Amino acid sequence: MALRYKTRRRLAALILLVGLPLYIVVAVSVVALFDRPPLLLELAVYVVLGVLWALPFKYIFLGVGQSKPEDES
Repeated sequence: MALRYKTRRRLAALILLVGLPLYIVVAVSVVALFDRPPLLLELAVYVVLGVLWALPFKYIFLGVGQSKPEDES
């Protein structure tokens, strides 16, 4: 079952406004549990974590920034 455009848009806003800040806090807390790695390794960890959070939501964000489709009632 495909989500309607309006539902995807609201869900994307909720994910960005609530989920992403929570994910950032969790990611920084988990990385802080270990001794601080070299700067480039730490940067690589944050880049990987920054990409990983969006993968499960790929289809929710797809096309949300575009104008509303005409074929939807």
